[in-house]
Amino acid sequence: MDQDARQDGIDPRQDRPLDIPAAELAGLVEATAQLAAGYWSGLDQRPAYPRTGGGETARLFARPWAEDGRGAAVLEDFSAIAEHSRPSGGRFFGYVFGSGEPVGALGDLLASALNQNVGAWRSAPAAVAVERAVIGWLGEAVGCPGFTGSLCGGGSSANLMALAMAREARLPANEDGVRPGVVYASEQVHMSIPKAVALIGLGRRNLRLIPVDADMRLRVDALEAAIAEDRAAGRTPLAVVATAGTVATGAIDPLRPIAAIARREDMWMHVDGAFGVLASLAAPALFDGLSEADSLSLDAHKWLYQPVDCGCLLHRHRDVAQTTFSHSGDYVRALNTDPEEAFAFFEESLELSRRFRALKLWLSLQYHGRAAFRAAIARDLAHARLLEAEIAAHPELELLSSGPLSAVCFRHREKDNEALLRRLIARRRVFLSNATIDGRFALRACFVNHRTTEDDVREIVAEVIAAAGEVNG
Repeated sequence: MDQDARQDGIDPRQDRPLDIPAAELAGLVEATAQLAAGYWSGLDQRPAYPRTGGGETARLFARPWAEDGRGAAVLEDFSAIAEHSRPSGGRFFGYVFGSGEPVGALGDLLASALNQNVGAWRSAPAAVAVERAVIGWLGEAVGCPGFTGSLCGGGSSANLMALAMAREARLPANEDGVRPGVVYASEQVHMSIPKAVALIGLGRRNLRLIPVDADMRLRVDALEAAIAEDRAAGRTPLAVVATAGTVATGAIDPLRPIAAIARREDMWMHVDGAFGVLASLAAPALFDGLSEADSLSLDAHKWLYQPVDCGCLLHRHRDVAQTTFSHSGDYVRALNTDPEEAFAFFEESLELSRRFRALKLWLSLQYHGRAAFRAAIARDLAHARLLEAEIAAHPELELLSSGPLSAVCFRHREKDNEALLRRLIARRRVFLSNATIDGRFALRACFVNHRTTEDDVREIVAEVIAAAGEVNG
């Protein structure tokens, strides 16, 4: 071989150096499927959290990118990666993070095989049609038929796009720059909202955090007072963000009264429903007034149990989305005037290159049917109520919050709860996270996992008491 050609990365003996022979590729696919199936079947036997720390994990996977490939042997790395990963088993209660339903995961594999850029119909005709259909399913499922929108990476991206739309609808900034406007949200609002307010140029000083009531819901009287104060000072109320499922406690802000205020004050109403909105499949009464919103976010990789990433922004204002996000170069100009074939997600959302996120939903939702997802969500809600009852029945434990969804916060009455949590995690049998409730450190369990059983729920209390026995003071 010519040495110069080799140094340039060109092998003249092989025109397509990344091609894999068909039989070898079939073997790789079969081996990969076996690895996935083995992982799923053994989840209940895996610890709730890996044993290794950061430095050791980094050393395990620190290696150079070799000049010559390892071939199929590279799949042997999966067992080590799985061993040192956070599993999706039924005893991980730490975050609002779904369980990675297997049909959805297979959808991701097939989406990667198709490798479509779902930015516009002309680059991915079937994928665009599937995503638009799935968006319709989601809107109808949460009680907002007729809403449009797009899939995105997660709630943070959806919230950012929604507030950009709110700004452009009320205080247009794309041409002449940002004008001051005030955004209102509960003091329990997700961290993505302050980040979004900063990124769209309003500045975090223009975010008003409104006090909450005893149930951790935004106080409507305090919202009205804050708006009146800002108007009196010459400031412009722009948008209000209602939360449908706060991260700490699962609280749902009073959606209908907030919507009435937004209409009266000519403000945009966005609902951050990344955690909770999909629970409307099982408990629609909790979300009265949701359909009054201008926009809402939800995460199918939370309460539809899909593999990440699978967030969604729904809204009622396609014209505003186009005004906010449409700025196209000539190289993406549509030549076809047919409305379906001229459609482009990149004209109505943040991304230009977009993966085929909708395929996993298309397959998973149809494979199981709506009733199965409704039952799984209802089961998660029941698990939260079971844990609350188990806590109430144990004299050493104190329930700190009882929200309507599936987040439960509690504490040990006598122990240092922060030390207790560290010990609990080290035991690796269940995984909880933490929250601050009325200034007190709380243990927090959240149920968004189709694999969790009642025995798993009861194990939480047993493990907390066992960990408490190993903590001094």
